[in-house]
Amino acid sequence: MYDDYKPEPNLRRYPKVPMDRRVGAFAIDFLTTWFISAFFAANLFVQWLVFLLVWIIARVVVAEKNQGQSLGRWALDTQVIDSRFSRLPDLMTLGKRELILGCGAALAIAGLQINVRNGLSMLLLLAPLAINCSLALLDEENNLAFHDRVAQTLMIQTQRGFSLDLRLKKIFGQIQRNMRR
Repeated sequence: MYDDYKPEPNLRRYPKVPMDRRVGAFAIDFLTTWFISAFFAANLFVQWLVFLLVWIIARVVVAEKNQGQSLGRWALDTQVIDSRFSRLPDLMTLGKRELILGCGAALAIAGLQINVRNGLSMLLLLAPLAINCSLALLDEENNLAFHDRVAQTLMIQTQRGFSLDLRLKKIFGQIQRNMRR
């Protein structure tokens, strides 16, 4: 009788990650993975396979071993947790989440490589990633993207990381102050 009962997670008790940090962490991981897969660019299909393999290693295996943080998440002090159990997600949950995001990112690579030669194809290939991530913009309360909803994960802020964005703001502030003098 109570087997179907699933308590709703209290998402408000976690510190909300600003959208610029989420985008920055994704961009760091995306560009790093794209750079590695570009060495295998003889064929777009081979590059996609290498991209997805490196993506899964970087965003699932490394994140599982590194307390829910990939390189980009570590650089910007964010972490993935399982919203149902309020702990780090298991490999299957992380894999589901990152496979959805990785396929969108792989299509985006094809769209970015087409560039402006065929603008419509570029937009169509960028659309899945844009739609996936734009759901986080529309959800003002929890910032849950499509891949977060499917895998029931949540991005939270953490003290563990490099704080790259804060360090860059500090450096640019010092440069501005020095230029005014």
